[in-house]
Amino acid sequence: MFKFDRKQLAIPYAIFLVLFVILPLLVVIYYGFTDADGHLSFDNLVFFFSSSKTIGTLLYSLVIAVVVTVICLLMAYPVALILAKGVYSRKHSFLMVFVLPMWINFTLRITALKEILTLLEGNLAYHQFANTIICMVYDFLPFMIMPLFNSLTKLDDSMIEAGRDLGATSFQTLIKIILPLSVPGIISGITMVFLPAMTNYVVLDMVYNSTYIMGSLIGSYFSSYDWNNGSIISAILLILIGLFTIITNRLAGDGERRVS
Repeated sequence: MFKFDRKQLAIPYAIFLVLFVILPLLVVIYYGFTDADGHLSFDNLVFFFSSSKTIGTLLYSLVIAVVVTVICLLMAYPVALILAKGVYSRKHSFLMVFVLPMWINFTLRITALKEILTLLEGNLAYHQFANTIICMVYDFLPFMIMPLFNSLTKLDDSMIEAGRDLGATSFQTLIKIILPLSVPGIISGITMVFLPAMTNYVVLDMVYNSTYIMGSLIGSYFSSYDWNNGSIISAILLILIGLFTIITNRLAGDGERRVS
């Protein structure tokens, strides 16, 4: 009887990585460091750092991502804490209330929210930044709640009880025990929200038809067949995302070791 070993089982995954990860990255690198004639060139890199449009869009994207991440964290942490450590007998059922909107088509959700904001505020153009934040928070909030809920659920209740027995108030218990021990969940939530918020162009494109975020800017270059500048922006954004992922993974690892 023929048996598969682990190396053979990894072949389909390796083929997938080569076709849909490595080769596309090589194409991006090729176009990013060549000119329109296919010759090696660093003009695209110079253009990125010398253009006020690309640098401004990058900074705007970072601001959007930071604000969305902070708001999601502030809103999601109390919800996750109540669900994980509350007296509810059906915690996962309550959690599904926050997850259910994700089952609805993204386009329909953003369109509906756009119409609601239009009715409440009138002309959306006067509130572009605020409405972008609202739409993204609405979209990414469940991605912050889920890892926080999982992390808080795993906390040992005996440590919380020990802190209270030693005279800690509820606020001191939260700050000195619960919050430090939930760092891995916080890091995971930040990663799951910050990265897509920085590159998500669907909200701006649907609500404002705007290119004020990195994903939209990259799409505009490729739409105009300027693959060289679009590729170099993609490559630089990929490097930034990679650095952020490395940093958050280290922080998450330190948090897990602290918990253990």
